[in-house]
Amino acid sequence: MKLISWNVNGIRACMEKGFLDFFREADADIFCLQETKVQEGQVALELSGYHQYWNYAEKKGYSGTALFTKKEPLNVSYGIGIEEHDHEGRVITAEFEDLYVITVYTPNSQDELRRLDYRMQWEEAFLAYLKRLEEKKPVVFCGDLNVAHKEIDLKNPKTNRHNAGFTDKERGCFDRLMENGFIDTFRYFYPDQRDIYSWWSYRFRAREKNAGWRIDYFVTSQILKDRLLNASIHTQVTGSDHCPVELVLRD
Repeated sequence: MKLISWNVNGIRACMEKGFLDFFREADADIFCLQETKVQEGQVALELSGYHQYWNYAEKKGYSGTALFTKKEPLNVSYGIGIEEHDHEGRVITAEFEDLYVITVYTPNSQDELRRLDYRMQWEEAFLAYLKRLEEKKPVVFCGDLNVAHKEIDLKNPKTNRHNAGFTDKERGCFDRLMENGFIDTFRYFYPDQRDIYSWWSYRFRAREKNAGWRIDYFVTSQILKDRLLNASIHTQVTGSDHCPVELVLRD
């Protein structure tokens, strides 16, 4: 089973920059999006052979997720079942026979960390949601988690020490994920790989200099460890300030 995740930073803009070319070339079984930035009816994607599911933010031009799958899920749900967290279209959960697949766009703590307190509430609620799902079957979740976990996961850790995406609190939340039995699949395969990132600022020619951050992930329940075949980051794919990330699972 091949899964792809991509923060497209606006699906309509990404479609003008080769989205469909990569989508067709990837031929993923499940393809997840974050930051779609559309409302219902604003975009029509002809994706032959795929079932499409969209979660829209109430605020126009903001957030949003999508999940495209060749195999029809047993069930699809939107959000995490907590009203205060479910206005921004950040989560879609697809249930299959043997696992759940979730696309998630974690809230950004923003400049001057003005949304960090809310982010901490979100992190606690999302972890609890994952653990409830795990009581039934294993979980694969993917997306822009808006955190670089370790210093190896961004180009300039020292100068970003107290910036959104690399605070002790945000990194501590990722630690708790690992302590609760989840696997960062890229690091599972490549524990010491440096200079591979999934997001680059549009400023300061960051992508050209590869001054990036690894903030897009595939994370799985520990019980799926024996099914992990490969994880990769498609750094060569443009079209967004993020690039796609990939996980291959043994069927």
